[in-house]
Amino acid sequence: MNQFDMTGKVAVVTGSSRGIGRAIAEAIADHGGKVVITSRNLGPCEEVAAAINAKHPGAAIAVSSSLSAKESLQAMIDATRQAFGKIDVLVCNAASNPHYGPMATISDDQFRKTLDHNIVAQHWLVTMVAPEMRARKSGSIILVSSIGGLRGSPILGVYAITKAADIQMARNLAREFGADNVRVNAIAPGLVRTDFAKALWENPDNLKHSVASACLGRIGEPHELAGAAIFLASDASSFMTGQTIVVDGGVVV
Repeated sequence: MNQFDMTGKVAVVTGSSRGIGRAIAEAIADHGGKVVITSRNLGPCEEVAAAINAKHPGAAIAVSSSLSAKESLQAMIDATRQAFGKIDVLVCNAASNPHYGPMATISDDQFRKTLDHNIVAQHWLVTMVAPEMRARKSGSIILVSSIGGLRGSPILGVYAITKAADIQMARNLAREFGADNVRVNAIAPGLVRTDFAKALWENPDNLKHSVASACLGRIGEPHELAGAAIFLASDASSFMTGQTIVVDGGVVV
């Protein structure tokens, strides 16, 4: 038996039109699963879904959704059920980080947006998919956190707070859902070469610091996060819940 086989599983991956989310979605399809590609803009989602379907016919659909609107997220979840009949895996990958710098310089609107997108919207999504998972006694929820949630930061203050909240959310929900065999875990990436993190790795000083503090001496590539997601989404991690897997090239150590 292949513990990593995702055949028959349906996964929603937010923020999957690019970067880490896209890499996770592609890996799920490669392992036999069906996947929903979703982010704010439909066009890029359709391109990713088309690329996946060219390789695995019928494995992907594209649905736009916004972390700002509960109704938008519910419509995306409804579209998923209409297309595939169920949801086995939820990967909360989409997030916002509108501010770099000391916390004293963040505007109230930026502060609120970061909290709403990175914590409240994840909560909404979980409440939309958990009931069917619990009724079925099967499901995996994955929150994409960050090593920013594990240590202090002078430039990512509020973002780091929300990523620490993701880790705690996984712990809390693991306690709530465990009796129903629904598992909730988090992944904490280090610096990865994505558009989302471009402000960090395009800065030569910050890149130099990140590379210097990593055991592997480099930053990550999006596909290097996909393996951890497949592990958590599949039966390979059937006895694991409430945990955070750090995938950072050895920075935190």
